[in-house]
Amino acid sequence: MIHLSPMSVLDLFWFFIIISALQPMLQRRWLEVARLRLLRELERRRTSRVIAMIHRQETMSLLGFPIFRYIDIHDSEEVLRAIRLTPPEMPIDFILHTPGGLVLAAEQIARALRAHPGRVTVFVPHYAMSGGTLIALAADEIVMDPHAVLGPVDPQLGSWPAASIVQVLSRKNINEVEDQTIILADVAQKALRQVKEAVRELLSDKLPSERAEEVAEILSSGRWTHDYPITVEEARALGLRVSTEMPREIYALMGLYPQAPQQRPSVEYVPIPYRPPIPARPPGRTERRSHSCPMRPGSSGGTFR
Repeated sequence: MIHLSPMSVLDLFWFFIIISALQPMLQRRWLEVARLRLLRELERRRTSRVIAMIHRQETMSLLGFPIFRYIDIHDSEEVLRAIRLTPPEMPIDFILHTPGGLVLAAEQIARALRAHPGRVTVFVPHYAMSGGTLIALAADEIVMDPHAVLGPVDPQLGSWPAASIVQVLSRKNINEVEDQTIILADVAQKALRQVKEAVRELLSDKLPSERAEEVAEILSSGRWTHDYPITVEEARALGLRVSTEMPREIYALMGLYPQAPQQRPSVEYVPIPYRPPIPARPPGRTERRSHSCPMRPGSSGGTFR
C-alpha cells in the first residue's frame, strides 16, 4: 500500500487547482481555433466574407455565473470594422443568432450591411429576434432553417413595450396619469416612430413604397407580443425574400458555441446523424414458395413424396 506524505497530498491539491483553472481557458482557445477554421472554409467555398454574430448564454470562467449576451455597441463596432475590411464587390454572409439588443447598435449594423455594394445574405439557423430581425431586413436574402424564426421589432423601454405605454394615455384621463408616465409615453411614441422609419428605410429598395410602409407598421407597431415568432411562411407572406437552403457548415459552427454547462442536460440524444431506414420489401409468390417451414418432430407434411 502506497502512503502519501502531507507534502505530496498538498502538491496534488495545487496541481488539481491549476488544471481546473487552465481547463476552461484551453477549451475556449480550442473552440476559437475551430470556429475560425470553419469560418475560413465557408469563406473559401462561398468566396465571401463571413461574419458571425452569435449570442448565447455563457458563464464566467472561474465563478460559473451565467452571462446573457445581446447586441451592443461593441458588436456594432466589430461588424463595421469587418465590413470596412471587405472589398466593395465581395459578398457578405452574416450568420445571426441573437435575442436582440440595443436599437442603436442594431440600426448601425443594418445600415452598414445595406450600404455594402456586394450581395448580403443573412443566415438564421435558430432565431434572430427584435434587433436581430432589424439586421436581417437589410439583407438581399434571408436564409432560415425551416423551423427558425424572426420577431417583431417594436421598441421596449426598460421592461415595458413602447406600444403598451402609449396605450395608457389613450385609455385613461390625462389628469389621472402621473407626470412620469406622460413623459414615458412621449418617449415611447418617439421610439415607435424612429423604429418604423428605420424599417421602412431598410425595405425601401426591396418592396414597393406602399408595401414597405405597411410592413414597417406591422413589425414595429406592437401588433404582437415582443417574443412572437415570425416563421418562414409568415416572413414570405410579408414580402421578404426568404430561402431555407441552409449550408451544413453553419449548423456545425453553431455546435462550436456551447451553452453554459449545467449539472444535468435538459436535452439529450445520440449526437450522430442517422440514415433513413430502408423499407422492407414484401416477399413475392416465388419467394414464399421457396421458403421451407420448420416442422415439429412427428408432424406430417415435412417431406414431399
